[in-house]
Amino acid sequence: MKTGNGYSNKSKTIVMKHIYKTMFSISVLLVVSSVVAILVWGLPLGADFRGGSVLEVGFLQERPSINEIKESFSRVEESGEPNISYIDDNGVIIRLASIDEEKHQEVLSVLSYNFGEITERRFDSIGPVIGEELKSKSITAIILVLVSIIIYIALVFRRLSNVLSPWVMGFSAIIALAHDIIVPIGVFAVFGRYFGFEISAIFVAALLTILGYSVSDTVVVFDRVRENILRFGSGGGFAQTVHKSVIQTLSRSINTTVSTVLALVAIYFFGGQSLQWFSLALIIGIVAGSYSSIFVASPLLVWLSRKK
Repeated sequence: MKTGNGYSNKSKTIVMKHIYKTMFSISVLLVVSSVVAILVWGLPLGADFRGGSVLEVGFLQERPSINEIKESFSRVEESGEPNISYIDDNGVIIRLASIDEEKHQEVLSVLSYNFGEITERRFDSIGPVIGEELKSKSITAIILVLVSIIIYIALVFRRLSNVLSPWVMGFSAIIALAHDIIVPIGVFAVFGRYFGFEISAIFVAALLTILGYSVSDTVVVFDRVRENILRFGSGGGFAQTVHKSVIQTLSRSINTTVSTVLALVAIYFFGGQSLQWFSLALIIGIVAGSYSSIFVASPLLVWLSRKK
């Protein structure tokens, strides 16, 4: 005959499984939506990766509309169709095909002739060869980071080989990390479609930062799993041990995430236009990383342990 406590434990287990399945399904939905956005709209690569020129100017008089600025570029030969977006109260960022210094000065002359005195804040020009090299190096850097993380986790958690392959832990962590970078990339594919955002080297730096933060959060959970197994064994079931470890590290994860996100929110609002997209990418990635450590890496660890 079952005791009341027995029924209670069974009910808790069922509820726990339902929560993990629901949250994991949400993660799958987010990843699928992000991949669809990337495939449909593509990655909005900026001049850093596809080559081109970026000109930032400020208007001392009334700032013209984007259409007026585009119309003025029709008078500049071989400048191509510009991508223009507002910045601050009186500035614009103009993205063009790669132009030389002579064409650069011609663009400034046309703008000042049509709209009055302007101030040039920034001008960067990157050739297509350099852009292609930067793109390949960025992909290589991300792949090397992921491979290094797998090896690191396999070495650190090798003492659990009699219970669970450390390579399984590494694989679970990598899936969670893939979740953490695919979701921000998908979100910024949407931003590129509707708000003119373009991926630059700064965005790649944000992705690498997200990978470092996320793997740190996941390793904390895995380390508690290892500690609980080495101290108490897994007699109550591996799933129960993982769940117990998640609960034990939950407050630490929430506190770290909230304090980090608060700092990033401050940077987003007060750090200037150049840091807004960077901080926003970090906010999305760090929240996704904390979520994946609990609801992606941990359920995968349990599921793969049963497939052993």
